[in-house]
Amino acid sequence: MAEVRTCNCAGGTVVPEDELWAGLGRIVAEHRGQPGALIQVLHKAQDLFGYLPVEVQEGVAAGLGVPVSEVYGVVSFYSYFTTVPRGEHTIRVCLGTACYVRGGRKVLEQVKGTLGVDVSGTTEDRKFSLEVVRCIGACGLAPVLTVDADIYRRVKPSKAGDILARYRQESAG
Repeated sequence: MAEVRTCNCAGGTVVPEDELWAGLGRIVAEHRGQPGALIQVLHKAQDLFGYLPVEVQEGVAAGLGVPVSEVYGVVSFYSYFTTVPRGEHTIRVCLGTACYVRGGRKVLEQVKGTLGVDVSGTTEDRKFSLEVVRCIGACGLAPVLTVDADIYRRVKPSKAGDILARYRQESAG
């Protein structure tokens, strides 16, 4: 049986592929026939698989009885959804006006250099994914960087590496 490493499991747990597909079947069955269920099913599917590859999108479409093009349209429209594997931790650097003016671009460049990835990229070890956001609503704390649900305020480019090191150590230990 093939095994797939999901990125939303604690510690990057390896889950047998048949268990993932069985879980998707349960999710789809639970929502089949409910109007407007597509987005909810896609959220749960992404939580299960860690991302939404074409095969998962096709499975959702078939299970809900909707065209694959409709599923792909929703996946490609909403920035929450991703079609590529994500890292264990998602780093978001704010480049809204206040963050940009107060050095957000320099923070982003430092994070990119530290991780060795570009925006929308994931490190080879799948520990980190990097995203840019336009505003997280913390303008008075600019520039802001988040790692998962943790918010770091008034981030100086020189301190970005220290922030990421905490999460590397946490993952290793």
